[in-house]
Amino acid sequence: MSNEATGNSGPRLRRTLTLWDLILYGVIVIQPVAPMSIFGVLSNRGKGHVVRAILIAMVAMLFTGISYGKMARAYPSAGSAFTYVAQEIHPGAGYVTGWSMVMDYILNPLICTIWCAQQAHDFAPTLPVWGWKIFFAVVFTLLNIRGVKTSARINAGMVAGMGAVIVVIFVAAVRYIFGHPHADPGFFTRPFYDPATFSTGALFGCTSIAVLTYIGFDGISTLSEEAENPRRNIMLATVLTCVVVGLLSATEVYVAQLIWPASEAFPNVDTAYVHVAGRAWGPLFVVVGFTLLLANFGSGMGAQLGAARLLYGMGRSNALPKSFFGAVDEKHHVPRNNVFFVGGIVLIG
Repeated sequence: MSNEATGNSGPRLRRTLTLWDLILYGVIVIQPVAPMSIFGVLSNRGKGHVVRAILIAMVAMLFTGISYGKMARAYPSAGSAFTYVAQEIHPGAGYVTGWSMVMDYILNPLICTIWCAQQAHDFAPTLPVWGWKIFFAVVFTLLNIRGVKTSARINAGMVAGMGAVIVVIFVAAVRYIFGHPHADPGFFTRPFYDPATFSTGALFGCTSIAVLTYIGFDGISTLSEEAENPRRNIMLATVLTCVVVGLLSATEVYVAQLIWPASEAFPNVDTAYVHVAGRAWGPLFVVVGFTLLLANFGSGMGAQLGAARLLYGMGRSNALPKSFFGAVDEKHHVPRNNVFFVGGIVLIG
């Protein structure tokens, strides 16, 4: 590779991320509570076969994850798919691919900023929604310019917090399920297969939506230049993230379908899982709402982190003005200009 591709001159990104850091980043961007936000839609579309759809989607995404890992071995670059396509096909195709990914990565923190502001306003209405939007856009940006290890530590804390809530949900779900005994012998297998409602069309229609549960795992590849042993760890982290999120998501929707059968309508499809949690244990109605706020906070911050690295890869390769997008902060070893750039777009948006 040329100097532009490898960044041999000037400050560089710092290789400090372990395999565990990469997995935590992937889990945070995807969200360990990912299926909760779309559970109602999945249940209605799949006629109750959400668990099977989540697992089928996991297998499909694993093939994509392995492909990303193999490309990261060949090109351990922060440019991710931009670099892969530009090097293997044509720089023009890489440019289009890069901008397509950038738009996705910028849209994610923008949506998360709006969602977090709305949810935070519900908890603390004294501050107007526009004030919360400014707050979250600024916080995302300030945390991301502190350095990638700071982001990794925050990710670890959020995963621990959300993990604790998920454990409470599972405990409450088990108590509810076994506290309401059922004589039906097929009760525990119905979330996998219900002969009364199963159809191939509904299952694969649900699966096409269930893949949203895994959206964002490709962001791991944008950290290739900050990962220890990227030729090995990027693939491992990507695959393990898909497996962890897939199995966790399948368990989350499995207990939800036992608590709230698909034959029973939800009060609100968009907040279906919150109602499920509330049925298992009343206080969880508020706790799950706060957890989804935390999840979207982590996802928005992580997407901004990935967008900044992708822009850095494009700037360093002269697909964008190198003096701005290809610059690395000497103190924190992060593409600070890009972090501010994405933060500004999110704030304006």
